[in-house]
Amino acid sequence: MSTGDGTQPAPLGVAVVGFGWMARAHTQAYLRVLHHFPALGLRPRLVSAVDDVPGRAEAAARQFGFASAGTDWHAVLDDPGVHAVSITAPNWLHREIAVAMAEAGKHIWLEKPAGLGLQDTTAIAEAVRANAVQSTIGFNYRNAPAVVAAREMVRNGTIGRVTHARFQLFSDYAAHPEGALTWRYQLERGGRGVVGDLGSHGVDLVRFVLGEVGAVMADTAIFVPERAVPTGPTEGHARVSGGAMGRVENEDYLGCLLRMRDGARVVLEACRVSVGEQNNYGFQVHGTEGALYWDFRRMGELGTSLGKSFQDQPVCTAYVGPGAGEYGAFQPGSGIAMSYDDLKVVECYNFLRSVAKGRPHGATIEDALRAAEVLEAALSSADSGTWAAVASGPA
Repeated sequence: MSTGDGTQPAPLGVAVVGFGWMARAHTQAYLRVLHHFPALGLRPRLVSAVDDVPGRAEAAARQFGFASAGTDWHAVLDDPGVHAVSITAPNWLHREIAVAMAEAGKHIWLEKPAGLGLQDTTAIAEAVRANAVQSTIGFNYRNAPAVVAAREMVRNGTIGRVTHARFQLFSDYAAHPEGALTWRYQLERGGRGVVGDLGSHGVDLVRFVLGEVGAVMADTAIFVPERAVPTGPTEGHARVSGGAMGRVENEDYLGCLLRMRDGARVVLEACRVSVGEQNNYGFQVHGTEGALYWDFRRMGELGTSLGKSFQDQPVCTAYVGPGAGEYGAFQPGSGIAMSYDDLKVVECYNFLRSVAKGRPHGATIEDALRAAEVLEAALSSADSGTWAAVASGPA
């Protein structure tokens, strides 16, 4: 495949560490990215699949065409054929792997939340800066063309000055009482539960669409206090019945009031045990002259209320098209659905474009760091019962 100017894309050796569902999404994105972005200038070459569960990496190599498979990610560090690494291992491994890869000069595509908390994310950011490698973080929802369109409308003043907004991320993936007590529910391996899992996505959406957060008031809760202990390796959200029970150590629910630096007010909620909710992620943004509405489950639609009526102003639904975000790389006209996997292809494109150009594109470790700072303030607020200022971040 050529780049459009008669030259062939340069090969870029990639490895994928931790081979579950998200690793498959990354791998499929590597395989598809040139179909949608032929002028990228780089051709991903699948060098190594790594997972510590025996047989899992080998199965991935057979399915997707990796040149090699292994159980020890350290082998990737000294592999001169690997230039970039997808890190899709569990949260407690993010810091160790990402820092080591950056120090080895490997560019990193890391899934959120980039460690167990602010300390881990800070260490990763410092390693990325010190070793001048590129980073991409898995904040895929910001890549939806309708979200990009909403951001542009906010920044252009199309709905006037933003006054208040609501962002919600409700899911039922942990709602079943027989959900296994995997690493996701342990502080030392999963971090702060839904705070890092869905909360990090929520904060990134708030920042991407509206801007920086100044202060936060938060509350958290654990609604399912015990789960069954699995007796072997698990993948995804496995269920277990019978056997020993163990304590859930991290949060099922996060509720926040946010004061934005420009004076807007935001409600942010995230919950992993929301019965009846399947990936109900979205936002409603209200301004002095209009409003915007987005629902991930209807990803290509953007609700708008625009005009000068103010009272009784109607809401219209538009299907975003090739002029919004990267929609045109996938579909020729409005109303043709994009998918979750397409958002990961956009993420892959931004990662490889960052490597090719030597400068960041899309969500980076700096965005993960800003999100971690907001969530650290949220946890501090939940403990104290008072407002907490968000530390550091850009002015």
